[in-house]
Amino acid sequence: MSTNLAQQLREGTTKSHSMAENVSFVKSFLGGVVDKNSYRKLVGNLYFIYEAIEEQIENNKDNIAVKAVYFPELYRKNSLIEDLNYYYGDNWLQQIKPSSATQVYIDRIRNIGYSSPELLIAHSYTRYIGDLSGGQILKKIAKNAMQLSDDLGTSFYDFDLINDEKKFKDLYRESLNNIPLTITQIDQIIAEANIAFNLNMKIFQELNSNLIKIMIMLFLSSINNFRKKFS
Repeated sequence: MSTNLAQQLREGTTKSHSMAENVSFVKSFLGGVVDKNSYRKLVGNLYFIYEAIEEQIENNKDNIAVKAVYFPELYRKNSLIEDLNYYYGDNWLQQIKPSSATQVYIDRIRNIGYSSPELLIAHSYTRYIGDLSGGQILKKIAKNAMQLSDDLGTSFYDFDLINDEKKFKDLYRESLNNIPLTITQIDQIIAEANIAFNLNMKIFQELNSNLIKIMIMLFLSSINNFRKKFS
């Protein structure tokens, strides 16, 4: 029996999706304004998030609900490691740590992995399908904005194990719709997907705050230099 979960997830997260797109950092990114330092911090945060998601999916892959979205070809951890090597060098792991908002996200994923693994569906849908859908557009923006050569620093957006994006998304959608879930479980998964969007939004807001602080510091520094010249 089909639950039409894919459509319910899409419709049930429309508002959250729109709100996430309107965070200043995301709007700047989509507009082609990308600060390289903020972007590499984002890559670091994403590494910790995907490490947690993929760890919990692997731990729960025999769960009937999680099994339906068990697609290792979507995994992003290794591609993020490639990007972190580019942005930070070989000792990247010693240079990064989860931001406060990222740690909240990681804790959430691990908690539901232990207590309510079917809710991992919400995080899989929110992150992986979003990445797959907009990946090549975002890759192009990142490359142009940060003047990256070749494909260095943008491995995150490449799904090398997926040959046909449309066919894969149809397969994923069909898998979602065939999971045997109660109405209560469906409502909980949709609610969790909205939480996932909110958690992502908090990370973007943090990055935006950091970017604003840097801009203010540069502005104040330039004013001080200007004053010194004329004092």
